[in-house]
Amino acid sequence: MAGELSFIYVSDEMLLKMNREYLGHDYFTDIITFEYEELEGVSGDLFISTDRVIENARKLQCSEESEIRRVMIHGVLHLLGYKDKSTEEVLKMRQLEEAALKLFHVKHISDV
Repeated sequence: MAGELSFIYVSDEMLLKMNREYLGHDYFTDIITFEYEELEGVSGDLFISTDRVIENARKLQCSEESEIRRVMIHGVLHLLGYKDKSTEEVLKMRQLEEAALKLFHVKHISDV
């Protein structure tokens, strides 16, 4: 069930500070997701580093728009319970990200 999602765009420095403070990780990341446990459905705050998105897009040779979509999808997948700690989990997450990204490229009848 759909719930409330908040996408908050921040700098690398801000997300690094949050990563250290809340998760005990001392490295840059593109997204940190916090679930709203008191609400029903898929709900949470998704903090996204725009600096990481831009850098990742360059590295992956894709558009920033495509990369921001991937990161947003990635965060929602975390809210749905998917993890990305093991190799198998990462592969599954990438498959689901790619499947969701393809939905952005579907032609609608009105586009034909």
